[in-house]
Amino acid sequence: MHTAFQGTRSRAFPMTQAIESQKRGIQITEKALKQILALRESQGEELCLRVGVRQGGCSGMSYMMDFEQVANIRPDDEVYDYDGFKVVCDRRSILYLYGLVLDYSNAMIGGGFQFINPNATQTCGCGKSFSA
Repeated sequence: MHTAFQGTRSRAFPMTQAIESQKRGIQITEKALKQILALRESQGEELCLRVGVRQGGCSGMSYMMDFEQVANIRPDDEVYDYDGFKVVCDRRSILYLYGLVLDYSNAMIGGGFQFINPNATQTCGCGKSFSA
């Protein structure tokens, strides 16, 4: 069973909160990782998180995030390990997402997953799409 995530983009983000690693093209804050692991646990199976982009949305490209079976990881995928939990991104998407910080907020307004993308030149108001 797959669970789709909705995301928003926030400009203000203290980079010290990101889980540190210079070798990861996709950074995940501790808050976001905690939320992702809780959602994965509710699925009842070992899954990885696939992050990517697709054409569409107000600004041209939209973010996508979903759980998938670890067996679906392709040899040409970029794979980032967070203490045994794998975050996967296809090579086309990583061109637009390299340096992305995935954060999470439980605020009542504007809460949820937030994408802080240094490659975005324009972002729509909802934060779910961007152009680069």
